[in-house]
Amino acid sequence: MKRTRFSEEQIIAVLKEAEAGAKTGDLARRHGVSEATIYNWRAKYGGLEVSEAKRLRALEDENAKLKRLLAEAMLDNAGLKDLLGKKLVTPAAKREAVARLQAALGMSERRACRVIGADRKSMRYRSQRDDDAELRSKLRELAQQRRRFGYRRLHILLRREGVVINRKKTQRLYREENLAVRRRRNRRRAIGARAPAPVLALPNQRWSLDFVHDQMASGRRFRVLNIVDDVTRECLRAVPDTSISGRRVVRELTDLIAERGKPGMIVSDNGTELTSNAVLAWCGEIGVEWHYIAPGKPMQNGYVESFNGRMRDELLNETLFLSLDHARVVIAAWAEDYNQERPHSALGYETPAAFAAELHKQWPASLRPTGSAAQAIAQPALMRNKAAGL
Repeated sequence: MKRTRFSEEQIIAVLKEAEAGAKTGDLARRHGVSEATIYNWRAKYGGLEVSEAKRLRALEDENAKLKRLLAEAMLDNAGLKDLLGKKLVTPAAKREAVARLQAALGMSERRACRVIGADRKSMRYRSQRDDDAELRSKLRELAQQRRRFGYRRLHILLRREGVVINRKKTQRLYREENLAVRRRRNRRRAIGARAPAPVLALPNQRWSLDFVHDQMASGRRFRVLNIVDDVTRECLRAVPDTSISGRRVVRELTDLIAERGKPGMIVSDNGTELTSNAVLAWCGEIGVEWHYIAPGKPMQNGYVESFNGRMRDELLNETLFLSLDHARVVIAAWAEDYNQERPHSALGYETPAAFAAELHKQWPASLRPTGSAAQAIAQPALMRNKAAGL
């Protein structure tokens, strides 16, 4: 029998009749209930008034509601603990979490969506995109070849090969394939605005010099003299050797000037090789202005420092050099690739050689060099591979 057939008032009235002397069997036949039901009513409502019976029913209903809410809260809490440590950001992750709650805790889809804050419409969505298997394979291949390139440079390489793709899609596929480059160290970023370089936007206006160090598989250390054009970002020279003196620096600069022409300024730090008598005498003879940065301020020579960082990250840390000759070959090939193929973010993702050639076309006729200097500036810097190291 459903409890809704009799209200508290009716039950109390039946019990009053029983207290007045009516037989239980007669009351049961008259009201259409069993004698056991009347005994249960007497055990529960015996001696109560109507108002007290209503209050008891309200307390029972409230207690049942609180128990239900507590059970639901405990179930939701168990579901959240089961998903602890999982990032529920993307729709795919939320769909996976809803399926997990339904399978493990028997939750309904509606309740599971409410627990994790997901829209039920997104649970039924099925992607209509192509799997882009060929594109993903090409992206992985390029990332394997250029292990220190991020998605922006890989996007430029894809576009060069004729792949028409949006940069955001490249970023999405790059992230889904777990190709992100691990940063080796935190970078110190400058605070405040940086003043532009006080030179004309022309090649050969300012060169920067600096050394970078590494060691071979045998443990023998060597250093590389890097010379960079600050405007075009070209690597003009990358000279590896076990020892590079001031005279060696002068010889390399003399050969470079014969190929490209004389620069307006050369910038370097205060290393002993670069402050030697050979360098100072050479500057006076050839008439080149040599600027030394302030001690302890490497960012005053930021262009070549940035180049050194790229060489360290993309070449030196990724290569095991077997000998000095092997280092010369590999470094020369990398410098050629840096000038000809590698997109440079500071140049609008153009290569330094292409940027220099385009810049040469925009020169006024009065500023264009002639002879061997013009031929050298229009082309990328030449790299020498001398086995003797002289």
